[in-house]
Amino acid sequence: MTSTYPDTESDRRSGPLSGTTVIDLSRALAGPHATMMLGDLGARVVKVESPRTGDDTRGWGPPFVAPHNGSYDAGSAADTGVESTYFLAANRNKKSICLDLKDTSPGGDLEVLVSLIARADVLVENFRTGVMDRLGLGMDELNRINPRLVVLSITGFGHDGPEGGRAGYDQIAQGEGGLMSLTGAGPDDPQKFGTPICDLLAGMNGAYGVMAALHERHETGRGQVVRTSLLAAAVSVHAFQGTRWTVAHQVGRAAGNHHASIAPYGLFHCADGSVQIAVGNDAMWRKFCAGFGLDPSAEGTTDNSERVAHRQELIERIETIFSTWTAEDLLQRLDALGIPSGRVRSIDEVYEWDQTRSQGLLVEVKHSTLGVLDLPGPPLRFFTSDGRETTRTEHRAPPTLDEDSEEVRSWAGYSGHGASVVGH
Repeated sequence: MTSTYPDTESDRRSGPLSGTTVIDLSRALAGPHATMMLGDLGARVVKVESPRTGDDTRGWGPPFVAPHNGSYDAGSAADTGVESTYFLAANRNKKSICLDLKDTSPGGDLEVLVSLIARADVLVENFRTGVMDRLGLGMDELNRINPRLVVLSITGFGHDGPEGGRAGYDQIAQGEGGLMSLTGAGPDDPQKFGTPICDLLAGMNGAYGVMAALHERHETGRGQVVRTSLLAAAVSVHAFQGTRWTVAHQVGRAAGNHHASIAPYGLFHCADGSVQIAVGNDAMWRKFCAGFGLDPSAEGTTDNSERVAHRQELIERIETIFSTWTAEDLLQRLDALGIPSGRVRSIDEVYEWDQTRSQGLLVEVKHSTLGVLDLPGPPLRFFTSDGRETTRTEHRAPPTLDEDSEEVRSWAGYSGHGASVVGH
């Protein structure tokens, strides 16, 4: 039977998953991103880390940050007080405890983990297939410990099949899952996505799978296993490129910064930079032509199929016109015409943008050693039926290694490091 993690005035949380406890055995990015999403929604997340080194991403840098927000681009996380910005990106709203899962002694760390699992609602792991069994925590044992437990398991390429259990890292999955073949300047220029998109999507898929399993548990009283992978993440976002092959038997290839099935739709150069436009239908095309002196019925442009077939010529014609416009004037003109458009912002410009801040996409947290930090915020906002916003506004900073050990051990029924004070 689960036991709600004790609430305190200094650490009270709100959100639809308030009262839900998650034990996070994952590391790197896919699993931690999933648990961070659950934490953003109010779940209490206990991050279990390896002694001394912790999550792999604590050492992924530079950049590292030293106490008092001092930039520290050299060295490693082993330096006192230094934190990896990579780790900070995926671990807000969590508590950290170090457990040596090879410690099988009576009252040892593995026993503490079992006690945590017995009290939890969700367990998340992204070990290679078979590791949980070798720890003595296979599904039969987890079900014995806690029949209500929802387990999220994330692998690289799936738990079974001819390559089940294969180790997976994001860029490898991007390549194996077809995404790199669709990204780049052209068919001979495969490029990875600018962020670890397979890791992030696997985490997102896992988080919504957990919430579905929790909903079903409300009806059945029993937990279940949710499985996903980096490969599944890649395939899940093939979208029209997937059916382009499965239905039409056409192999999509990288087409640079222009849409494979819509034209004009993409990045266009102008006098002092570039803009992006999306002309999504023929009515919009006629508006665009009227605004820039083009003939909407010219040969090769009368409908979208023709425009896609003559895309390169169309790009050249439009960029000839745009070459006399500054980006700012061009965006104003496009907006007046009702043509969806935008600039290409650098990362710093995104976080300085008033619109980004207005959506809660930048949150302020107080880190125990680094002080006040700004972090990228969660993507969801919540409102009551009468329009009152209930979105969580206070967030917990990513923890330092083993920061919450005493608190978590006490909840698990242990004092100090190994002495059981409550039977389980």
